[in-house]
Amino acid sequence: MTSETREAFGRVGIWSGALHESRVDDAGRKAIARALSELEELGYGTVWIGGSPSPDDAAAVVAATRTITVATGILSIWDHTAQDVAARIAALDAHARGRFVLGLGVSHGPMVPQYTKPYSSMVAYLDALDAATPPVGAGARVLAALGPKMLKLAAGRALGAHPYLVTAEHTAEAREALGPDALLAPELSVVLDTDLDRARTTARTMLAMYLRLPNYTDNLLRLGFAESDFEDGGSVRLLDALFALGDAERVKARTREYLDAGADHVALQVLTADEGGSGLPRAEWRELAEAFGDEL
Repeated sequence: MTSETREAFGRVGIWSGALHESRVDDAGRKAIARALSELEELGYGTVWIGGSPSPDDAAAVVAATRTITVATGILSIWDHTAQDVAARIAALDAHARGRFVLGLGVSHGPMVPQYTKPYSSMVAYLDALDAATPPVGAGARVLAALGPKMLKLAAGRALGAHPYLVTAEHTAEAREALGPDALLAPELSVVLDTDLDRARTTARTMLAMYLRLPNYTDNLLRLGFAESDFEDGGSVRLLDALFALGDAERVKARTREYLDAGADHVALQVLTADEGGSGLPRAEWRELAEAFGDEL
């Protein structure tokens, strides 16, 4: 990976599952466009489209932005064929293609009826992307990798890895597995709330679904957590390891832990207690941008 690639991603980005134009009405699409424009102005390096976006969702975000790197975090290989994805990326103009990164993942067995042989299925998908006309090569994609085999694949067949719901300790292990040259861009969930009991309640609301998915719980067990840490929505030990809880300075310090552990870039997902909100926490994004300043 070149220094230009690292610079294009920036040190800090925003991960959001609310950037799907296909899932909202016209007012929602306008809200997304305003939010994306502000993220660019604030200086974030990359915007990650979370929540299993479609290629059309990704193309809409690219079209609504001018300079920021756009990445999917992640597109499920079970939902869209490699040929369809490659064709949609090819339809972007040359400038847009140059700042789009395809984040791919194998999702989870409980969520995908056709789920089988995740590693070999990912290899076959990458082969198909390489064979497409034009291809979507290794320099234009990252993998949602947690375990050693997928991390090794990410180093050899992609720019690198985009691990989700991981600790700083996992980041250190991932850097060792990837080697020094591959991109490492973990996600870090954030609750900007100085009432830590309330912040942990917000975190548990988000975490509940993931504690039902073996890919995540198996990874946490490998990191030294116990089954008891998954009870009652997650132990304090687990929450404090997986989330950045507190004020913006605390989030900045937690982000630094991941960067010091070997991350090139950290994708911040801001969680709020307002489940009825728009899902676009622009005030929190502004607060974090101010705290990070030139470090973005």
